[in-house]
Amino acid sequence: MQITAARQTVSAGSRQCIPVQHIHFPICTANPAVPLKNLQYLAYRRTGHSQTHGNFFMRIRQTLLCNVFIRIIRLRFLQHMKLFAYEVREDEKEHFDRFSRELGVDLTFTDEVPTLENASKAAGCDGITMLGQGKIDQPLLDEYKRLGIRCISTRTIGYDHIDAAYAKKIGLSVCNAFYDPNGVAEYTVMLMLLCIRHYKVALWRAQVNDYSLQGLYGREMRNLTIGILGTGRIGTQVAEILSGFGCRILGYDKNPGKASRWLTYTDEETIYRESDILTNHLNLSDQTRHMINRETIAKMKDGVILINCARGGLMDTEALIAGIEQKKIGGLGLDCFEEEEGIYHLDRRDDIISNRSMAYLRQFPNVVMTQHMAFYTDAAVSNMVRCGIESICSVITTGTYQTLLQI
Repeated sequence: MQITAARQTVSAGSRQCIPVQHIHFPICTANPAVPLKNLQYLAYRRTGHSQTHGNFFMRIRQTLLCNVFIRIIRLRFLQHMKLFAYEVREDEKEHFDRFSRELGVDLTFTDEVPTLENASKAAGCDGITMLGQGKIDQPLLDEYKRLGIRCISTRTIGYDHIDAAYAKKIGLSVCNAFYDPNGVAEYTVMLMLLCIRHYKVALWRAQVNDYSLQGLYGREMRNLTIGILGTGRIGTQVAEILSGFGCRILGYDKNPGKASRWLTYTDEETIYRESDILTNHLNLSDQTRHMINRETIAKMKDGVILINCARGGLMDTEALIAGIEQKKIGGLGLDCFEEEEGIYHLDRRDDIISNRSMAYLRQFPNVVMTQHMAFYTDAAVSNMVRCGIESICSVITTGTYQTLLQI
């Protein structure tokens, strides 16, 4: 990112020092952690940008010195900042190494989920970053506050695992992640296609050399009505992708956005009643928890297909099981599952998994379940790590960041 310096006059002793108009200062991150105007003032005083018009090459030299000085000052602001990262996967390590070096922060990490027992590992740090497998509740937040933590950054878009309201109450800033919606949106459409073309059954049959067609009668997207609950960045991207299939697209959101270019907004009752496929992209909150339940499923078409690439808690698992058994639900595409913590993203091949609802639901032939991996692309992982570090640096040094939660 490049930032253009505004024209301004600064007094420096007995002479006037001004910046050159439209000087571009390359900053190594999209959201510089140090206020640029402060660095400009120091840089112009240090490098002696004078109103006196010297020769052309002298002005270039001064501009370059000013640029370098800004970067040096910025690194000095950050060089003593300490961060601790929880739940670091192998694929994240190279990104953590790169971004911590670029920002000049002291980073320590572990693959452990944050708990009261390991909270002390973050002692002396300015901020912590984690994924979503742990519960950052009031006792844990109190402990982090006592240890001197000032900012918490989750490397996920969802933040329901953090008691953000209580964090704000005790003076802890909370940020979530920002990454392009394409990966999750594409995965959502893939699950729709897998469900309407009975891919799970076809795959099972092929593994035992059964290549018959009976029971694999599919449908075409262009003949379907698809409902999108939640038209934020991901929901809007889903709508844009679906527009290429020629299907009818309905949307529901209390705060309609630019997705109206791709879909028709309607009320909640209508989207339940008219959708052949319904995909959920709402944030999980007290208001949206179990919004897909026995009552709402009863309002839907017979044979409706439900897709969830957002949060497992948006759907009542027992209601889903009942809907499948009664053939009210024609198919499920689930990338997330209620109470998935401790199961997904782990190798549990040799373990007894004590989640009966999950075991029962996944055995149905019309249910496709994946291990919460819709987000998992090279671009998204890099951005998640970058946000995890950059947000803490920005909030601590400037008090703001693009993903700072306003609870």
